[in-house]
Parts: sequence; C-alpha cells; structure tokens
Amino acid sequence: MSYNDRLIRASFKQQVDRVPVWYMRQAGRYDPEYRKIKEKYSLLEICKQPELAAEVTLMPVRKLGVDAAILYSDIMNPVASLGIDFDIVKNIGPVIDNPIRSAADVDRLRPIDVEGDLSHILETIRILDKELDVPLITFAGAPFTIASYLIEGRPSKGYIRTKTMMYSEPEVWHKLMQKLGDMVITYVRAHIANGGKAFQLFDSWVGALSPKDFRTYVLPTITRIFTELSDLNVPKIYFPGVASGELLPALHNLQADVIGLDWRVSISEGRQRLGGKFAVQGNLDPYLLTAPMELIKEQAKVIIDEGIKEPGYIFNLGHGLFPEASLEKLRELTAYIHEYSAEALKTGVTVSND
Repeated sequence: MSYNDRLIRASFKQQVDRVPVWYMRQAGRYDPEYRKIKEKYSLLEICKQPELAAEVTLMPVRKLGVDAAILYSDIMNPVASLGIDFDIVKNIGPVIDNPIRSAADVDRLRPIDVEGDLSHILETIRILDKELDVPLITFAGAPFTIASYLIEGRPSKGYIRTKTMMYSEPEVWHKLMQKLGDMVITYVRAHIANGGKAFQLFDSWVGALSPKDFRTYVLPTITRIFTELSDLNVPKIYFPGVASGELLPALHNLQADVIGLDWRVSISEGRQRLGGKFAVQGNLDPYLLTAPMELIKEQAKVIIDEGIKEPGYIFNLGHGLFPEASLEKLRELTAYIHEYSAEALKTGVTVSND
C-alpha cells in the first residue's frame, strides 16, 4: 500500500504533483451513511467507541478520495478531563452545565489526564494509524474558542460574558488561557505520540476580536502552544476561523507551518498579510457547494491558480461542511482539484476550463 504524503509535503512547502485537498467536517452530516449512524448514537457516544469513530473518520477518505483524514472527535472532548460537564445539544452545540464565571471556577479546573480520561480517543488514533494510507490530522480547540463556550455556557454571537471577563478581570482571563493552553499542549502531544501525522488548532471564533485585543488577550497563548510543540516533526496548522483576515498580520512569529484562511480573504492576499512565511490552506466558501457544479469548479480554479503560484498550498473550505452539502458534488470537486492542479503544476501554466 503506497502512502500519500502530499499534505505533509505541501505543509512543508515541498514539491507536489497535485494540490492536496481535505475538508473541514468532512466526516459529517452531508453523508447519508453517517446520518444513519447518528440515528443510533450521539457524537459523544461515537467518540467513545474507537472502532466506530475510526470507521466514521475513514468514510470520507474512501468516498471522496481526499488526501488526509481528520479525526472524528469534537473540540470539547478534552475539557471533560478538566472537570467541565457538558453535552452537545442538537441544533445548539456545546452546552455547559457548570460554566466558568469567576476566579474560583478557573481555580477548580484540573490538569488534563489524557491517558486516564480520554484513552478512547488515543485508541481511535492508533486504529487509524494502522488503517490509513493518507495522513491523519488530529486537532484541538484553541483557548479562546474553548473559553467562549466555557464562559458563555453555550454558543454565542456577541461573546459578551467572554469579553467582559477579558476586559474586567484580565488576571482571571490570563489564568484561564494558561490552563487551556496547557490542556492543548498535553492533548496534542498525546495525539502525535499515538499516531497522528499532523494537527490543526481550531480557533473558530477568535475573529470576533479586534487585532489589538487578539494580540493582548489571545496571541501570547497561541504563540506558547506552537513554541512548546515546535519539536514535533509534523505539520502544525492554525485555523483562526471565520472573519479573521484582519488578524493574519499578527501571526508572523508563530512556529506553525500552515495557516488556514476563510473565504473573505483571497489566497494571494492571505499570503501577503502573513508575510509569505507559511503554507496556506483554504478557502472555498462552503455554501458555494449549493451552486451548480460548473460554478463550483470555476471558483475552485481561481483559488487553485492563486494557490499554486507559490509552494505550500492545501485546498480546503473556508469553514466546515454543512449538512445540506452534496456528497456527489464533493466527490466531483475533489477529482477536479486533483486533475486540474496536476495539469497546471506539470505545465507550469493554468489551464482553461473549456
């Protein structure tokens, strides 16, 4: 069995014969087979069954032909080990039984015990390490995004409680960031030790902050995470989430390899804002998948043409797949990305769609 390492090579800005592609939330509700599984089990119940979680992780690799698997899990899984009680509620998201509202609440958070509390996730990774012929990307939720759930108690649009703590109790805030940073570092190290071949730090909601607030309240912890994990010889991806284009210039000193871009900033503009240091990943608007296939390919071509101008490009969406997405369109898009980019890279020129 030959091993497809295109994602790893692209992450390190090495030569590839075609653009690698994977999709955030590629193991999800757009797949009818997955929806049937979800009729029997909740997300958290699937995560606790390593064989089933591994199978769900493998499904999009087999069906779509993508160049990486993304571990079937949830960014909230590790916080259970800190002593946080939560559930993933249908049509809402994470709901916290005991939200963080005070210094005492932060103090009661335990250090993460990955082997003791999250051994099922490590077992899933070990199974996948044996089964996959593409890299397994594992992941963690970044401290701001996790904190926003822990403080608000559920998903929020304005993050009023989160920002109130940031501004009014900065010492409490930074202590929470310290603890969540420790959690991420320990969790990711365990993933890689058990067979993960890359990791992504999801900071889905940090785009809610101004660049100044991001630099003051969040970036020090993000910087520490990537610095402390810099010895891991795997691709390290930071996805600063939606509406984060204004934050990109602040990332120049991160010891990451890849920065994920949302669809509001072009690949070329994103590279410019990042100072040309990183490989980039993205950034088709996921809701474009509702369009006719001709338009999807047209937009994908524009993104690929920008991506291959410089080494270090991975095709992805600008955010996660949504339930109404079409499995057939994703399969056709994946094939198009591979075929078009292979020809364009071989000839050194972009190719007409005609």
